[in-house]
Amino acid sequence: MHTVRMLIAGPAENPFAVLTLIAAPAVFTNASSVLALGTGNRLARVVDRTRYIAHELHGSPKRDEVTNLWVNHLSRLENRGAMLVRALSFFYIAIGCFAAASLVSILGAVLGSTQYRLPFEAVAGVGFVAGMIGFIGLSVGCVLLVQETRLALRSMSEEAELAKSWAK
Repeated sequence: MHTVRMLIAGPAENPFAVLTLIAAPAVFTNASSVLALGTGNRLARVVDRTRYIAHELHGSPKRDEVTNLWVNHLSRLENRGAMLVRALSFFYIAIGCFAAASLVSILGAVLGSTQYRLPFEAVAGVGFVAGMIGFIGLSVGCVLLVQETRLALRSMSEEAELAKSWAK
């Protein structure tokens, strides 16, 4: 019972408890925001690359290995774009959940210093669930970014191999 009381200590007993409850979701909100910004930039690069390849294909009348490479890259770029949009969605969900967890933590800190134990426990549970959903969203978004990066690396390697074959 003593351990449980220490975990839900009020601001009068532990002034860092409120700061910790609010700062942790805020740090994760910042991380999600930075990843969302970077993902948006990556999506813009995929759009630019798709337009460039489509323009190159439009101007290429013959079917050669370069044309085949561009066609393969277009398919891969479609997959990359879809992955990036899904990652952005997960990052936006994470941002919303972490912001909600921060607000709920403030409410929980206020209730924690009162005699209303049941509402405090309910609010703490809601904050925990919001934080977990945010963390899952952040994690899934990062996994999607890793997969998208692997697709980009595969395309780059194929282009490098083609360029090396021309140099021989």
